[in-house]
Amino acid sequence: MSDADLVVVGAGILGLAVAREALRRRPGARVTVLERHAQVGAEQTMRNSGVIHAGIYYAPGSLKARLCVEGARELYAYCEERGIAHERCGKVIVALDERELPALDELERRGRANGVPGLRRVDGDGLRALEPAAAGIAALHSPHTGIVDFAAVARAYADDVRAAGGEVVLGCGVRAVRPGVVEHDRGAIAARAVVACAGGDADRLAQTSGAPADPRTVPFRGAYLKLVPERRQLVRALIYPVPDPGLPFLGVHFTRHVDGEVYLGPTALLVPRLRSLAWPGTWRLVRRWWRTGVAELRYAAGTRAYAAEAARYVPALRHGDVRPAFTGVRAQALGRDGALLDDFVLSARDRVLHVRNAPSPAATSSLAIARAVVDRIS
Repeated sequence: MSDADLVVVGAGILGLAVAREALRRRPGARVTVLERHAQVGAEQTMRNSGVIHAGIYYAPGSLKARLCVEGARELYAYCEERGIAHERCGKVIVALDERELPALDELERRGRANGVPGLRRVDGDGLRALEPAAAGIAALHSPHTGIVDFAAVARAYADDVRAAGGEVVLGCGVRAVRPGVVEHDRGAIAARAVVACAGGDADRLAQTSGAPADPRTVPFRGAYLKLVPERRQLVRALIYPVPDPGLPFLGVHFTRHVDGEVYLGPTALLVPRLRSLAWPGTWRLVRRWWRTGVAELRYAAGTRAYAAEAARYVPALRHGDVRPAFTGVRAQALGRDGALLDDFVLSARDRVLHVRNAPSPAATSSLAIARAVVDRIS
């Protein structure tokens, strides 16, 4: 690892997609991906809802809106080409009562403005025709929302990188990124260009290259439950709530995975760590959303309150129907003013491009984000 045309920091689904796209554009380029874990896709890529989003939630004109719709279309085609298990199972976003209808109207407006294919509004009877166990007076049905194992997609991207002559170096953490050089656990590598897709370390590495401290990357813990096998029939596909428009989270939802498991989640509990606690935006966020934080603490304390919240959407669900599943961590950019950034954020300086914010739907959008990144570095 003496030198490279491009070094990508992070072998999650996004970093691998960037390396793959760079080699597609320039065959024979020396491209190296550095990853601190012993396998690719070991963090957010492996621990998520596994949903291929259609692009409903995002503000029209935003990067999320454009790249999600493009990325979903490309990801479906890629999975078909590579034989990766996936399914366009569809999903419903459910309004429980009339108070949620204006927010559902806004989601419908956004989805149509973003060009989400097949989106339609259904009443309560239409909802139960799709999800017989669901409660609600209305819903948005997105037939092109789907499911996939994103870890399998990441492994396929890594295979593409290697097949094109690139390197994926595992067990090699990155300490600092500077113009022209990347310092890592085994020394340093000279690089004509660097792209950092570092997830929870995005802000730290950005500052080592001279980028601003704002925004700070803060972690949110997302815990999942799963239905016991004999109760999986309660959910046919995906059931989502109408989300709080002030937060970039989608709420506790039901997700059927490609392996047949049905998961509930995730929660969204801010993880205390020194870098987060030292950031003024963290305390502004807590002051504004402390009631939401209390609710998340209740869900984290045990499965009973968590299951009760989910049962608002599937009333037949009982506490005994669920078991703990897994926990993931979402890296989320937080401004100094306490605002959670609700779009993808890329920043470039001195031949170094940092992906400062790439939460959901980044996995869905990975091929489209990679194209946008390589456009920038080219």
